Amino acid sequence: MDLTASVAGLNSAEAEARLSQFGPNILAVARRRSPWTIVVETVREPMLLLLAAAAGLYLLFGDLAEGLFMTAGACLSVLISIAQQVRSERALAALRRLAEPRAEVIRDGRKRTIPAAELVSGDLVLVSEGGRIPADGMLVSGDALEVDESILTGEAAANTKVPADPGAEASGGALGEALGSALYASTMVIRGQGVEQVTATGQATRVGRIGCELSVLQEEPTRLQRDIARLVQRIGALAVIFCVAAALSYGLLRGDWFGGMLAGLTLAIALVPVEFPMVFLVFLALGAWRLAKRNVLVRRSAVIETLGATTLLCVDKTGTITENRMRLHSIWREGAGHRLDGAPVDCREPLLRMARLASATHPNDPIDAAIHAAMSGLGERAPLRSFPLRPDFLAFVQVWGQDDASILYAAKGAPETILALCDMAEGERRQAEATVQRLASNGLRILGVASARFGADPESDPGSLRYRFEGLLAFEDPLRGDVPAAFEEARAGGVTIALITGDYPATALHAARAAGIDVSAGVQTGPELSSTAVRPEMRVFARIAPEQKLAIIRAFQASGQIVAMTGDGVNDAPALAAADVGLAMGQRGTDVAREAADLILLDDRAASIVDGIGLGRRIFANLRAALIYIVAVHVPVAGLALLPLVLGLPMIFYPAHLVLLELLIDPLCALVFEGRASERELMRQPPRRIAEPLFGSAQLGQAAVQGLTVLAVLFVFYFLLVGGGGAVGEARFATFTALVSSHLALAWRAASVGRGGASFPRKVLLALSAGAGLVLAVAGLVPGPAGILHFEPTSLSLAAGAVGLGSLTGFWLAPAAGGRVRGVRPTLPHR
Repeated sequence: MDLTASVAGLNSAEAEARLSQFGPNILAVARRRSPWTIVVETVREPMLLLLAAAAGLYLLFGDLAEGLFMTAGACLSVLISIAQQVRSERALAALRRLAEPRAEVIRDGRKRTIPAAELVSGDLVLVSEGGRIPADGMLVSGDALEVDESILTGEAAANTKVPADPGAEASGGALGEALGSALYASTMVIRGQGVEQVTATGQATRVGRIGCELSVLQEEPTRLQRDIARLVQRIGALAVIFCVAAALSYGLLRGDWFGGMLAGLTLAIALVPVEFPMVFLVFLALGAWRLAKRNVLVRRSAVIETLGATTLLCVDKTGTITENRMRLHSIWREGAGHRLDGAPVDCREPLLRMARLASATHPNDPIDAAIHAAMSGLGERAPLRSFPLRPDFLAFVQVWGQDDASILYAAKGAPETILALCDMAEGERRQAEATVQRLASNGLRILGVASARFGADPESDPGSLRYRFEGLLAFEDPLRGDVPAAFEEARAGGVTIALITGDYPATALHAARAAGIDVSAGVQTGPELSSTAVRPEMRVFARIAPEQKLAIIRAFQASGQIVAMTGDGVNDAPALAAADVGLAMGQRGTDVAREAADLILLDDRAASIVDGIGLGRRIFANLRAALIYIVAVHVPVAGLALLPLVLGLPMIFYPAHLVLLELLIDPLCALVFEGRASERELMRQPPRRIAEPLFGSAQLGQAAVQGLTVLAVLFVFYFLLVGGGGAVGEARFATFTALVSSHLALAWRAASVGRGGASFPRKVLLALSAGAGLVLAVAGLVPGPAGILHFEPTSLSLAAGAVGLGSLTGFWLAPAAGGRVRGVRPTLPHR
């Protein structure tokens, strides 16, 4: 059908003027946290409230210098947290821009793709099956559309829209509605294609007036984020109880109520792992941003937790493992084949002429474009009507009026469908079927072509008519060069590949073999699935109808697979929603598929999916390592704050010490652990079990062992220094130095995972280590800071010994470089 002939649309200058006058076509702006909102949320965190309380105590009852130091430290901690969250918000804003809908319009006489926000009244928009209507308007040409308007009416039944005269726009939307041609923003085209003339945009649309919102990319808290938030709240409540108990005990036993309040606040600050929510926010936001840089757009953050656990990847053939760059390779008619290799053909060639008549006049489909490229010189006319492919009728038919007043039906489609429509001699049919098998076994995509002429239009279902067989077309679509290596990397990581395509079985097997997909089990076809179950060992499926993909996905899931699946059509939506990870095609996918999917593949390449799986594993492993680190460093901090109170020893830590530790821990978590590039190592390991928690008993045990060991070593170190007659301030400085050194050693050892790309976190860690060393030197040697932190001058030998002790303890306990991240247990991939 010719949807664009004889129309020029608006010119660019007029469209720009209308956009300036009426504003963008936006129904709802995605809600973003403003910097002020981030500031308010940050200062309400338990850790900041505790630091503020400690600073207030110093300012009111204690040393002014210590109070000012606490205030400055708290402000700096707030700034670091705000900077990290602003960075995350910017990453989310970039993702929202990538997710903005686009529209195909006719401007300046040419078809263009623009952001839907730039549509203006008077624009001519191409709408098609599976897409959302981007603005209110009228259907002015094309097919009769079936449109789902349930977002407005609440009714599930689709409404039929018929083309109207474009001039009807001047009479307003009421006439369009009366004629049954009115289209409304946010409704969905279920069947057909056409041209819409826009009459209203943005808040002037019907959906805008009633306050509905478009489906936009929204970052909702994941299940793990909610669980962690509850955990932090519970620990916070426990910390308050310990704070009160410690303050009362200290005050009653030692008669020092000011010291008791400081001891209680110190213990509470040490107990609360406030970094947990921040780490989740930063890791998920920046993880989604990193995935987008690999052409994988995240629609739901929770899928990042599942992506790395994928064991089976189901891909389509055309455009995913091939280049989607069809070229007419050869034709076969009247028992003879003719190789073309994309060269133009004389317009009198009857087979190509009929194939052209069975193709869109202005093609979007690569096969139609290849037919146009191979045959030029045919006059442009509009068909009387078109019949799109259906699951039960794999052919596209167009009806044409002829000069002699006869009617021509031109059909092209699956060879078996076309052959079944044609009256042929048995020998001719067998010869055509053998030719199809031979050509398909060479990886070519085969279409049959047929025609039927009638004196008067039968106005019947094209599947009920009888046709004349015209011949066969063979197209080649080169395999993407990066696919075999990407699939080999996936197999090395325990991820198997399945090919699900609508192509002919022999074509599917050839493509699968070339891509490196396991073809040992053969191929299972759509017709076979109608009567038999999915075979779990099968990895190639051909002639699959979109609705059969759901059965395949569920069968694989029932066998224990964690399934990621690609899809692009309206009928793919149920399977995309059912898959553990649904991947919609960004370039050729419909709006329905995108909205049902968890991820959108921006470049439609299978290699990008494999990259995404590796990056998903990296995000999960790095997040787990960061959480282990947080717990591991909080155990000795809390223990060193509690044990002196219990044993009647001088306090080791005051709130000022914990301020310095927080300024060190937050950047370590957010920069060093998030930046570890470990996906290459992780893609050489089997996927984790989906039921395995991010932070379960194994990870808690690892963190506890690390933390308790550091606690034991450092407390014995402090006890020996104090018990041996050393000054308390000197012992406090040495113990604090050893604690900081152990933290840095744990981080250095963890950051060494991922040799291939860890230069950034190592540079950050080197800067943090140098900064920590400078702060310790100033705190230990300069009288002013030393007095604020209750330190006393320490010998170089003791300071060096403290650094060595802490470093050796932390480095020995941390996971080995390049090895499997602890707690990620191997799982044999399903074969």
